[in-house]
Amino acid sequence: MKTRESLLSIGKFIAEYSAHLMGAGVHTSRVVRNSKRIGEAFGLDVKLGVFHKNIILTIIDKETNEACNEVIDIPAHPISFEHNSELSALSWEALDNHLSLEELTEKYRKIVSAPMIHPLFVLLLVGFANASFCKLFGGDLISMGIVFSATITGFYLKQQMQKKKMNHYIVFIVSAFVASLCASTALVFDTTSEIAMATSVLYLVPGVPLINGVIDVVEGYVLTGFARLTEASLLIVSIAIGLSFTLLMVKNSLI
Repeated sequence: MKTRESLLSIGKFIAEYSAHLMGAGVHTSRVVRNSKRIGEAFGLDVKLGVFHKNIILTIIDKETNEACNEVIDIPAHPISFEHNSELSALSWEALDNHLSLEELTEKYRKIVSAPMIHPLFVLLLVGFANASFCKLFGGDLISMGIVFSATITGFYLKQQMQKKKMNHYIVFIVSAFVASLCASTALVFDTTSEIAMATSVLYLVPGVPLINGVIDVVEGYVLTGFARLTEASLLIVSIAIGLSFTLLMVKNSLI
């Protein structure tokens, strides 16, 4: 039989665990499954009410029917598929190996405190990815080089603004403007300048929120799904605004 204190401790852990997964870009049904799995490992019935900005959690002891409630805000975390995979595997480990709360918490802290990929390495990879998109859409080598330099400039600015906790819509507008403005230097050369400008902002497309939003709606979490799709749509509008500023500045060169 669990004490009230142990029940509260388990509830706080599951609430933190589920909020971390949501903040790191995991779709809702996966968060619910993982949280219920951890609850099952402790003989608890877990009920989750997942919203876009917070989670309402109720855990019920199957032996005594004693209940415990937790409400927690969802923080914003960098998206890491490896990170999310390890956290999901942890829920299976808790169930299969009957980990104690102390062991589970220690493994959880180890995963969430593991160092992320170095920002400079991410910067270079994003630059190469955008240059590859330029080639895929018919750009030539000169355009690819311009897109690479424009992307790393815009993405570096995005990283720095995010460190300063600036509003993410402003971050997207400014990053799109700077990247497309740098890419507009392609107009000086005899190259595929339109493709260079169009692909210079593709690194900003919010793919994960769009995919998660669709998955959530399909799986019945309509409120959370539409919230994610709405946020992703606003980010796309922000990208369009930033790109529009550049087009207004160089429109004479495009005509």
